[in-house]
Amino acid sequence: MGEIQDEAETGPFRRCIVTRRRLPKEQMIRFVLAPDRKLVPDLAARLPGRGMWLSTSVVNAAGDMIETPSAREDRTRVLARAFARASRGPVGVPSDLPAVLEAALVRRISETLGLARRAGQAVAGFEKAREWISSGRARLVVQASDGSEAERMRFLSGAPPRMPALSPMTGAELGKMFGRDHVVHVAISRGKLAETLFVDAERLAGLRRTEQNTALVNDEADANG
Repeated sequence: MGEIQDEAETGPFRRCIVTRRRLPKEQMIRFVLAPDRKLVPDLAARLPGRGMWLSTSVVNAAGDMIETPSAREDRTRVLARAFARASRGPVGVPSDLPAVLEAALVRRISETLGLARRAGQAVAGFEKAREWISSGRARLVVQASDGSEAERMRFLSGAPPRMPALSPMTGAELGKMFGRDHVVHVAISRGKLAETLFVDAERLAGLRRTEQNTALVNDEADANG
């Protein structure tokens, strides 16, 4: 396969350096190179330098291969070759890249949810979150991936048909963000924090292959033909 040509980092889509597919950037993760040519995940997509984009589904598929040392080495070689083609030189790819990305996304989501909670833009709990949905205040719902499916569906009954609902995290992970042992339902009001949470939660859901309703991404894709 030949060199991957530079593409302008504009518009709603990016090309995955492995699959070569153009996808909504919300489903992808940007990387840049450090001066020592080590790979740096740029989750906020703001770091200087030429960006290289990888779809979360590719990272997830790689993550499924870590049961044996040889499989881990194979995965690292595949990703290293793709990044080397994109950057025109050798790249240091961590062997535990999926775990590194998961941990980084969980931190970002925790920080953003903390900001939203302190700003009065996020509530947790069945009744409070349902009240926000009923009043039209909620823009995004995050539910625990290990919560009862029946309870999650009951919670969403009566919600707008295109209400984005993601389940990228466990109840214990969500609970930690609200100072509780366990949380199943979280509602976030409209605003920049909700949009940031949606992007990061969808990426984490892609890495973990958890259920998701990608309404915001679908709206954007529809708008762009």
